[in-house]
Amino acid sequence: MQRSRGSRSRSRKKMTKTQRPGRSNPITRKIQKFNNNDLVHIIIDPSVHRGQPHTRFHGKTAKVIGYRGSAYILTLNDGNKPKELIVRPEHLQLQE
Repeated sequence: MQRSRGSRSRSRKKMTKTQRPGRSNPITRKIQKFNNNDLVHIIIDPSVHRGQPHTRFHGKTAKVIGYRGSAYILTLNDGNKPKELIVRPEHLQLQE
């Protein structure tokens, strides 16, 4: 039988959180707002499964080009190929 190769496969270290006291999913991460042309870091929150990008984009920086529902449309170059991602705000951090 062939093993499964889903979007979360081979991500044991990448998709773990350190256990800390307090709230693991603060509401401020969910309601944060971004504007067009903002640069954001893609930091996947493994406790929120909705709107998660593929693990290959974890740690990358992208540019916000729009929004779709409660998610944001991002653009970045993967190698030389431009890609568009649809990611929810729980997995994004504003670049300072």
